Amino acid sequence: MFLIDFQFVDVNALTEELTQAHRSHLSSAYEDGELLFGGPKVPRSGGIILSMHKEKEKLEALLNADPMVKAQQARYEITEFKPVFASPAQKQVIALT
Repeated sequence: MFLIDFQFVDVNALTEELTQAHRSHLSSAYEDGELLFGGPKVPRSGGIILSMHKEKEKLEALLNADPMVKAQQARYEITEFKPVFASPAQKQVIALT
């Protein structure tokens, strides 16, 4: 499992079109179950995504093709981790890792 920490280069330079392109780009990975959760940080300095990708290289390819990253308006850090605790409602996530 991976935690992706997106950081915006300049939040004031982001456009609604670029934000929608970013979300559209990632939508199929959510549909496929490769990405579990994602959303903006508060305050809006970037975003956080939780990934179920099995291979870091595939995740990196997805992120590098993101319109925000390609436009050099966002960068990211990936942290791999092994979940061992979960609420009863999320125990199935641990079983999948």
